[in-house]
Amino acid sequence: MHRLLTGKLRVEYLTIPIANLPVNLSDTKIVQLTDFHYDGVRLSERLLEQAIAAANEAEPDLIVLTGDFITYDPAPIYGLVQRLKKLQSRAGIYAVLGNHDHYWSGAKTEVTNALNSVGIRVLYNEAIYPLGPELALVGLADFWSGDFVPKPVMASINPAIPRIVLSHNPDTAEKLQNWRIDLQLSGHTHGGQIVIPGIGPLYVCVRKIGYWIPQPVRKWIPYLSVSDRVVTHWEWASGLHQVGSNLLYVNRGLGTYAPGRLFCPPEVTVITLVCQHP
Repeated sequence: MHRLLTGKLRVEYLTIPIANLPVNLSDTKIVQLTDFHYDGVRLSERLLEQAIAAANEAEPDLIVLTGDFITYDPAPIYGLVQRLKKLQSRAGIYAVLGNHDHYWSGAKTEVTNALNSVGIRVLYNEAIYPLGPELALVGLADFWSGDFVPKPVMASINPAIPRIVLSHNPDTAEKLQNWRIDLQLSGHTHGGQIVIPGIGPLYVCVRKIGYWIPQPVRKWIPYLSVSDRVVTHWEWASGLHQVGSNLLYVNRGLGTYAPGRLFCPPEVTVITLVCQHP
């Protein structure tokens, strides 16, 4: 996707207070990248190089990749992983899959194996402890995969310790209110791609108008039909949100679909975890 239609990469910085975070883990730095859609069309090599450089410049403790590495055909994953292996992180690089990583027959296995081959560990309904036993990192299967079953993995975590959850689709935040989630990291929405300042993603505006349009006509209106399919909670399209007692952050992603982005630049997120004081 040409830079004119994508916009300049933006690095977003967040500081997130975490309850019960041990002092030795305060200032833990996590970098998130998401929604690559690496297929020769939707992500330029230049933007990808810039994103990798920005991630490494942050000198993170963890790098997390939250899905949609490909669009349909999984073949481009082999070129993508050769670029992603340049990522540098003190305690490893971890990933979850997105809906597009499942569409093509066999894509789930192919994408997973390719990522694992360069040291990027794919988590699929799994909790691990890369920084020690006092902070869990959870990776969940995609919401639409048919394998999104958070209960067993959440039940396996000591309730006294904080946890960071990787889940591609932000709609899962509604389901995950049943458990303690100190920070959920998601993508999927591309931030809405076209954002109207002061109002929000174009999809939200179209959906509001759509309520007045007869159902048989709705399917012929492109943005309206797409908005219904992508997510339910367009109010969580990007940025930090409180969902019940949990925190959700939605990254705008790197890849771009036509007709492009407007007031919604591609994103690398740098998150610093700090101790939450009583």
